[in-house]
Amino acid sequence: MPTDADANASSDDLDWRSAASEEEVSTRDRLAEFYRRSVREPALVAWSDNRTRAGIVILSAYVAMALVDVFGLWRDASPNQSTERLLAPFQSLKYPLGTTQSGVDLLALIIDSTPFILLMVLAGGVWATSLAVFVGTISGYKGGRVDTVITSISDFFMAVPGLPLVIVLAITLSPENPLLLGVILTINYWAGLGRSIRSQVLSIREESYVEASRTMGTGTLRIIRKDVLPNIMPYVMVNFVLAARYTIFASVGLYFIGVLPYSGQNWGVTLNNAYSQGGLFTMQALHWLLVPIVAIVGLAFGLILLSQGMDRIFNPRVRTRFSGESESVEETDDETTTGLM
Repeated sequence: MPTDADANASSDDLDWRSAASEEEVSTRDRLAEFYRRSVREPALVAWSDNRTRAGIVILSAYVAMALVDVFGLWRDASPNQSTERLLAPFQSLKYPLGTTQSGVDLLALIIDSTPFILLMVLAGGVWATSLAVFVGTISGYKGGRVDTVITSISDFFMAVPGLPLVIVLAITLSPENPLLLGVILTINYWAGLGRSIRSQVLSIREESYVEASRTMGTGTLRIIRKDVLPNIMPYVMVNFVLAARYTIFASVGLYFIGVLPYSGQNWGVTLNNAYSQGGLFTMQALHWLLVPIVAIVGLAFGLILLSQGMDRIFNPRVRTRFSGESESVEETDDETTTGLM
């Protein structure tokens, strides 16, 4: 008959460590796993959707134009480049998008403006989204006095009229750096987005897996990083694209009315020049007005299409299907997480 001493001895002999834990994972394996999880799967998910594919192609074209300007592969825009004034598009290989009243190559104007616009859009989107995620997650997860203070600050910035604030800051600071300008244009955009993220976090923090992490003594930052952020990333990325699109429209509008200072080419300035010299009223100069509008709409449309892909990339069910971990998951085009919005 086994005694208590025998049971204790048997328990001491047991090795509770799993066999897998004894296997050493090499750096190469970790890099391969990182590549599979962070690069290959997102790329496959994004490329599997026609809308996302179109968005990537459109945005790649803008990045290519920016590189053309950076490396000086196309002529700079300057007056009297062409002797033909108001040349219509597709009439000359030398000036494929036509010329302005002063003989400036319109394609050169668009290309010269692209690096500035892309940097400004990136800065505006990163600023607004990062700050909103920070205040939204901390406020929603911590609750109590922290939530009250952060929410009050967010309410204050939401109450401040955005356009007058941006105009005052633009006149005061006269920003010509695209990164600073992007931040100014979205100076209080984060407040509304932060409140929306807070609402998402309020529901996520009551989930059983978050409660289990708290019970095990996991720290707040680790819970937010491991359990909260992955669940709100589709919403965050979609709103990043929306913030970027807002930056485009705001900058073009303010350049058009002459509020923002400028030292180089800009789509809003081109629009202003075209309008002031009759682009809206004469067919001969209409292309001068349409070319920057097409450039603005094309960039915004590309961002919208890309946001569809961001939603799918961070959708765990879609990621699981592409990783082959579960063949039982069926995906449909309607299966998106935009419902969070």
